[in-house]
Amino acid sequence: MATQNPDARRNGSAARTRAGRVRRSFPRPSRRQRQEELLLDVLRQLTYLTEEIRNANLIQLHRIAAEQVDRAMSDPALAEAMSTLRDLSDRKRRQALFVNREYSAILLGHRIGAYGWGELIGHLRVLARNPVFAEYWETTREHRRSLPRQSLEARVGEAVDVIVEDLADDPDIWWVVGPTGSGEPLP
Repeated sequence: MATQNPDARRNGSAARTRAGRVRRSFPRPSRRQRQEELLLDVLRQLTYLTEEIRNANLIQLHRIAAEQVDRAMSDPALAEAMSTLRDLSDRKRRQALFVNREYSAILLGHRIGAYGWGELIGHLRVLARNPVFAEYWETTREHRRSLPRQSLEARVGEAVDVIVEDLADDPDIWWVVGPTGSGEPLP
């Protein structure tokens, strides 16, 4: 039979207690904490994926609209059916449809994050130098009044209005006209 040493048990217990203290000074993430980290990572990925799907849908919608404009530009009867502008020659109607398509493509680039507000303003400054665009912009002024005030398109429309007005005053400084490209307008 083995003799039991009461002191040996106490020593063993003390060693276990010290080992427990060592573990506490270097805590490992708890299982729950790790699950929360994984869940947050999945949510970040899901948010990213949702944004990518939204952008893909915007691009597809733009592609469909561009194909319709292409058909309308090649057929005067379709151009007349698509256009809401009155008293335009076939040539002017096609130009208006094309300019609208170009403007939409620039706006799409900003919507999907291809470039920021400053780059959007830069692209629009260049586009606004075109006399066909300036005429189109003036002709469609009433159309923009129906846009919700806080929508991106309404805010961009206001910026283009300033650009077009400034260009009419001094076209030689086109690279500085209109709002600054320093940041997105307040919603």
